[in-house]
Amino acid sequence: MVLVVSLLGGATSAVAQPYITPFVGYSFGGDAACQTAGCEDNTSNVGVALGRSGTFVGFEQEFAYVRNFWKDTRQQTNVLTLMSNLVVGPRVGHLHPYVVAGAGLIKTRVDLTLTGLASSDSSLGWNIGGGLEVSGAHLGVRIDLRRLHALQQLNNLPLPLLPRSDLMLDFNRATGGLVLRF
Repeated sequence: MVLVVSLLGGATSAVAQPYITPFVGYSFGGDAACQTAGCEDNTSNVGVALGRSGTFVGFEQEFAYVRNFWKDTRQQTNVLTLMSNLVVGPRVGHLHPYVVAGAGLIKTRVDLTLTGLASSDSSLGWNIGGGLEVSGAHLGVRIDLRRLHALQQLNNLPLPLLPRSDLMLDFNRATGGLVLRF
């Protein structure tokens, strides 16, 4: 009985701490313009993640934007992602290695420059990945690698220079960001 009371009395409260992480990075592999992260024609992306993290489990809502996703086309293209993610990983001092998985919306847009027409496609999608956060009480940095994949075929996009058969958007994203905790 004394052992149980001492274990329960010594437990710390698991208060979820909110954070915001603006990030920048590159898209590569899969349907992206570059197949490796070291490619010179990488498509850069920007975004922000808002979340709450506890001692081991957290939740995050992230928004990212990729401009000129398909660089080898003559059209202006972009990809927008909005994902809800479960973040799991232990906090060990200032280090927080984590895995992340979630689902959300992947929206593509193509602007035809010669005719002035535009087309877009929205799909449900998922992402999975992981990363490392190094942070103090209120400020930190994180690096992150994720795989994003659309669940539906992108049939409405006018991409004459790309193969049109069963195009399901998928790509990798490597990012680095600043972690601001409140």
